[in-house]
Amino acid sequence: MQPYPHTYTAAASGGLTGEVPVTSPGLPEISSAPAPQFDGDGRHWSPETLLTAAVANCFILTFRAVSAAALFGWLKLECRVEGVVDRVERVPQFIGLKTSATLAVARGADTAKARQLLKRADQICLIANSLRGARSLEVQVVEIPAGAVSPEGGSPDG
Repeated sequence: MQPYPHTYTAAASGGLTGEVPVTSPGLPEISSAPAPQFDGDGRHWSPETLLTAAVANCFILTFRAVSAAALFGWLKLECRVEGVVDRVERVPQFIGLKTSATLAVARGADTAKARQLLKRADQICLIANSLRGARSLEVQVVEIPAGAVSPEGGSPDG
């Protein structure tokens, strides 16, 4: 990891209606539009879905780092984040984030350690820590036979 501070850049441009392309140097463009709750058609990423996706992505990447530092082996991590938006003093904002994580480990793995590391990843997730609102974490650790899932998260035969 590079020393702090880090700087990240993204840009967007748009007109009165239509999609809003989101860009960042060296990355593919993402097409965005309002969420259905804001009268969008639901066919594009919205700022709200991008934010909840960023929390889920950060959780998994943070867990990778935490588990590597702890020398803890695992097979696959699935993460779902549900964000709730409401008005607070007439200003819309995320008031809560619920993270649900299911971790697959080899049969016989230390499931208590797995839960501890999942909680640690939630506590130090940069994106989630940068947001206001209540947070909750639900974890499930599932033991599976060795070879049932590849390290990339798919079945071993492709």
